[in-house]
Amino acid sequence: MVPQPALEAARLLAIRHGETAWNVDTRIQGQLDVGLNDIGRWQARRLALALTGEPIAAIYASDLGRAYETALHVSRATGVPVSADEGLRERHFGEFQGKTFAEIEAALPDQAMRWRTRDPEFAPCGGESLLQLRERVVATAGKLAARHAGELIVLVGHGGVMDVLYRAATRLDIQAPRTWALGNAAINRLLWTPEGFTLVGWADTQHLDHDALDETTT
Repeated sequence: MVPQPALEAARLLAIRHGETAWNVDTRIQGQLDVGLNDIGRWQARRLALALTGEPIAAIYASDLGRAYETALHVSRATGVPVSADEGLRERHFGEFQGKTFAEIEAALPDQAMRWRTRDPEFAPCGGESLLQLRERVVATAGKLAARHAGELIVLVGHGGVMDVLYRAATRLDIQAPRTWALGNAAINRLLWTPEGFTLVGWADTQHLDHDALDETTT
């Protein structure tokens, strides 16, 4: 039997959208369509400048406005079109959506505790569980990466999406406490093969330092 050649890894830049007013207010956005604020648009522009030299083959983004707008900035800077994919959406938080952390804890303390302790099977009424989110995100990211063996692609999503990808790449349990950053517009680097994801680099925010890039000369 002739051995099959190993599939070359796809390289991924996984990026959370820029900042929104609800991020600042610690208000749960979930799958509500909240746009970027002024800082978020600035972050998206800086991100785009940082990625202009990357050999990007494709850009995929959540269809929610805050992620799609972030991806559009990268698209304009690189000339690579954006494809929207609902599989990259944030976790659906059901009745939690639109509420702050404090409001949820005050009104729904039992549910808030299950959420805080990362109960894998808990889903807010009308929303998704962590298990459902993980299944959706890993399947979507794997499907998109499989199209681009040997290439570099950009995935623009949300905090929950980034959390799932980090855990998948580091083989961390879904209930493990989070000790890594999920910064707005940070650049996270992963590899994908049919065996799964591998972490290359995480939470690169150098491009968001005020003196890192000069937008007037680029």
